[in-house]
Amino acid sequence: MQKIDFRSDTVTKPSREMLDAMFHASVGDDVYGEDPTVNELQGFAANLFGKEAALFCASGTQTNQIAINIHVKPGGEVICHEDSHVYKYEGGGIAKNSGASVRLLQGNRGRLTASDIEKWIMPDDVHFPVTQLISLEDTANRGGGAVYDFAEIQKIAQLAKSKQIPLHLDGARVFNALAVNGVDLKTYAAQFDSISICLSKGLGAPVGSLLIGTKEFIHRARRVRKVMGGGMRQAGFLAAAGLFALKKNVARLDQDHKHAKQLEEAFLKCNWIENSLPVETNILVLILKEESERDHYIQKLADAGINVSSFGPGMIRLVTHLDLSEADILKTIEQLKQL
Repeated sequence: MQKIDFRSDTVTKPSREMLDAMFHASVGDDVYGEDPTVNELQGFAANLFGKEAALFCASGTQTNQIAINIHVKPGGEVICHEDSHVYKYEGGGIAKNSGASVRLLQGNRGRLTASDIEKWIMPDDVHFPVTQLISLEDTANRGGGAVYDFAEIQKIAQLAKSKQIPLHLDGARVFNALAVNGVDLKTYAAQFDSISICLSKGLGAPVGSLLIGTKEFIHRARRVRKVMGGGMRQAGFLAAAGLFALKKNVARLDQDHKHAKQLEEAFLKCNWIENSLPVETNILVLILKEESERDHYIQKLADAGINVSSFGPGMIRLVTHLDLSEADILKTIEQLKQL
C-alpha cells in the first residue's frame, strides 16, 4: 500500500527538475569559499531578503544555534516562547553551545507580543542574567502553523531596538507566513537582525537552511559553523536544490494551505475529533475527544495508508507539502469516512 505521508513537510523527495539542477551544478570547495553554486545561493537569498549576506548550513537547528551563539555571551539570557523550536527541539543547544539561559514566555499559539516581552527584559542587577536576545518563530510550529501579525512584529522590533537587544527570527516556515500576511519580504526582513530559513520543509529541498544578516554577522557565523563541524566542501550539489526551491517552490505554498483547510473540514466531521487548532498555513493539529486514544487513532490511520504524527497528549499533527496531490487529499478524506 502506498502511504500518504502527513508526518512533516520534511519528508518530500526532490523532483526530477530539482535533481537535474543538482546533477548539473558547478561545484568547488566551499570551505575555501570557492563553490560557485553555494555562493550563488547565498547571494540570491541575501538579496531576496534585502540583507547583506547569507550562509548555507546543514539545518535550521544549526542556523538557529549559530545565530544564538553570536548574539549571546555565556551567562546571558534568550527570551522566547515556551514552545519555540530553539528551546524545545534543539537538544538543549542554547545551554550546551552558548552557555546561556532562557526566559520562557507564554503566548497565543506560539506567538509573543511586545508587552509580553517588555516586562521580562531583565534590569541591570547582578542577581539576574542579562537579556541578550529575543527570538521569534514565524510560523509557529507548536501553534499549528500560526502566523504573526506583522504590526506586532514591528512593535517587538521597535522594543528590541530601544533596548539595544538583537532580534532573531526562526523562519523555518517563513515563506508560509508571507503567503498569508502578504507583507513585502524586504520590509518584513528589515525587522530582524538575523534570520534562519529552512529550504527542506515547504520548499522541498532535500537538505539545508540559510542564515541571513549583515556581512559582519555572517563573517562571524562562518567561524561558528566551522567550530560546530559545519564546514562543507563541494556543497554546490545541495545548494543547487536550495536555489531551485527558492526560485520555483515559493509561489505554490498556497496550495498546501488549501489542502490543510480541506483536511481540517473533513476531520472535524469525525466523531472522535473534539476540535483543531485554527488552520492558517500547512499544519493541522487535531485535538481528540479521548486523550488516551491518540496512539489508537494514529495506528488506525496508518492501517488506512495515512501516516500522521503525535503532537503531545491527545493531539495529532498533519502537515501538507508539495509531494501531496489533490488526489491524495481526496483519498484521505474518503478513508476518513470509513474509519
